[in-house]
Amino acid sequence: MAVNYADFRDIAIENYDAVVVGSGFAGAVSARQLAEEGGLRVLVIEKRAHIAGNMYDEYDEAGVLVHRYGPHIFHTNDQRAYDYLARFTEWSSYQHRVLADWYGTYMPVPFNKNSMEIAFGDEKAARLIEKLVDTFGDERKVTINELRAQEDPELQEVADFVYQNVFLYYTQKQWGLTPEEVDPSVTARVPVFISRDNRYFQDAFQGMPVDGYTRLFENLLGHEKITVCLSTEAESVFDLVFAGREEDAPLEAIHIKGVPFAGPIVYTGPLDELFLGRFGRLPYRSLDFVYETFDETYHLPCGTVNYTVTEDYTRITEFKWLTEQTGDKTTIMREYSRAYEDPATQIPYYAIINDDNDALYARYRRLTDALPNFHPLGRLAEYRYFNMDKVVADALAASEKILTETADA
Repeated sequence: MAVNYADFRDIAIENYDAVVVGSGFAGAVSARQLAEEGGLRVLVIEKRAHIAGNMYDEYDEAGVLVHRYGPHIFHTNDQRAYDYLARFTEWSSYQHRVLADWYGTYMPVPFNKNSMEIAFGDEKAARLIEKLVDTFGDERKVTINELRAQEDPELQEVADFVYQNVFLYYTQKQWGLTPEEVDPSVTARVPVFISRDNRYFQDAFQGMPVDGYTRLFENLLGHEKITVCLSTEAESVFDLVFAGREEDAPLEAIHIKGVPFAGPIVYTGPLDELFLGRFGRLPYRSLDFVYETFDETYHLPCGTVNYTVTEDYTRITEFKWLTEQTGDKTTIMREYSRAYEDPATQIPYYAIINDDNDALYARYRRLTDALPNFHPLGRLAEYRYFNMDKVVADALAASEKILTETADA
């Protein structure tokens, strides 16, 4: 079934049982479940001019299917999440591989046994690999911090090499922070992999939607009880009612088109934007993308190349590797990390996790605690970094909880 689009100006809010803000995975899966499993009439409000959130893809002028908000490769060990999305798309068998450009030499990322031979030469690498296996076991992922904690100077040398040549400059570009200022969960995402497996992910289920992410979302949202309004910002159409005039007075109700809305509201946008930044903006990193098309079959040796020691961009993605398209033209995308300074012109991609920012987020979250029908969900609304499969799993669980509460009411 095709997506039922409508102009928000024509909407009679009394005709809907639930409202979902955002049409990325958190919003689209929630909307589908509330409509399909609960029989609720669901209104989806999307601020962009298209569905699918950051997963949105489209064909460029060269006929290459490109991801407009950075590369997205689905991978998971969660069979339920994988099977759920398989209802709405066929999956390719694509296995993502990433190389680091080390002063013009390519080496696999995560840094592994093959990378070690490139960096240290075969003889020394063999000795280092033996030490790593003896210390940590084979086929293990070991963080830089674990390696640096070892007393063996050669293992410390491996840690220092990875830190200096894979982690340090890339992290400074990506986050605009020194490594010491970056949350440890980020450091843990750059391990040494004691393996010859050059795949970036080792999850049981991996792949790309055969017809693209946008088509997947069209199938997700194509339900008779779902209506989608594009180019509609929640903060401009929600009338927030607070239980007092104090700055920290909790949210008491949400009116939509002048009508108090008591049904479930699944909110997947940034909480600070909903409250117009009354306590100050939550910090994020944003991204800029620069595309270039070449008259050649492929431009890179794999889907993504990270620039860990040179260049002012962080990585280049070549989409034909991801989509497994054929043709004599190819499109690449250079990715630049930026400070998030203007919500009107930039997109918040990565929450900057630290104690101060967590406390600021918690202050916004407390505004919603007294409103039982308001459900923050997803990366932005929860101010966390989640992989796509985690968002799908959380949306399934949240929808089940909402429907249980609705039935008990």
